[in-house]
Amino acid sequence: MALAVIMVSLPQRAQAQDVCHGRFVNPITDICWGCLFPLTVGEIPIWPSSKPDTDNPILPVCACLSPLPRIGIAVGFWEPVRLADVTMKPWCFVNLGGISLDPGFAIGQKTLAGASAVGGKQQMTGGWHVHWYMYPLIYWLELVADFLCLEPGSIDLLYLTEIDPLWQDSELTLIINPEAVVFSNPLAVAACAADCVASTVSKPLDPLFWCAGCQGTMYPLNGNIAAQSGHVQGSRLALDRFAFKLHRMGIAWGTSGTQGLCDKYIMPIMQKSQYRFQATNPVPGSGPGACMPIGGTSMVPGSGQMLPVIGEDMGYLVWRKRNCCVL
Repeated sequence: MALAVIMVSLPQRAQAQDVCHGRFVNPITDICWGCLFPLTVGEIPIWPSSKPDTDNPILPVCACLSPLPRIGIAVGFWEPVRLADVTMKPWCFVNLGGISLDPGFAIGQKTLAGASAVGGKQQMTGGWHVHWYMYPLIYWLELVADFLCLEPGSIDLLYLTEIDPLWQDSELTLIINPEAVVFSNPLAVAACAADCVASTVSKPLDPLFWCAGCQGTMYPLNGNIAAQSGHVQGSRLALDRFAFKLHRMGIAWGTSGTQGLCDKYIMPIMQKSQYRFQATNPVPGSGPGACMPIGGTSMVPGSGQMLPVIGEDMGYLVWRKRNCCVL
């Protein structure tokens, strides 16, 4: 009888682990609107904040020829622009209510050994997928009208790592990050300890671009996490790498600093300080650690952010720094 119970329960347990869990993001109550600040004009904080900020233009006035000829005011703010699912379950759309699709073929189904994160050695590795959504929340909610600096658009799915072969295979990933060989040594990895401290206390060290602070190293630019201490740390590292990957491929551009006043610019080496990540699933982030910079510790914001079985699929809102010449 005991053997029969075990045989019946095993398939059910395996099936339960494959179920996609998630919830729709409430654009009002699930958003940490304090992450919008500080708001600056030049280097002057108009709406200060305790959260770290990037370097802003010195002068409060600016002049641009692109995309429209204008003389305006140099404004700096943080804008929620993207939404991301980060999950070990292929085709699991966490921020769309936890729906799971069956494409009818095996693409995207092969992940790093131990991706289930259940027991023993498997807890130390992870194979993550990322779904990247356009989510220009301020523009979409029409909180500001006729603002040239806001990214226009509506909610849309932009990228699926399940169909990206470079995201599955670390050897193929060398095509876009050949420099990973240079930084795969103990000295380069040890330098990431300084980035961990800086990211937690203030903001990331952009010169240490191969580091993801307390999460680990940026390379390889895929979802194969070889040293995973938990779902929050592993998912944040996968999202860090994915954002870097988009910059390396020319899909994501720079928007901060004096160079971003008039228009976006190519940034093949991502400036980590340009981004903040806020948890949306399974529990929306709140409090002082709601929108930590890339590389910030996952201990404080990670508390209560992972629920066994029903809360192992993660969702994040991506905040991006924007410096713009406002008419």
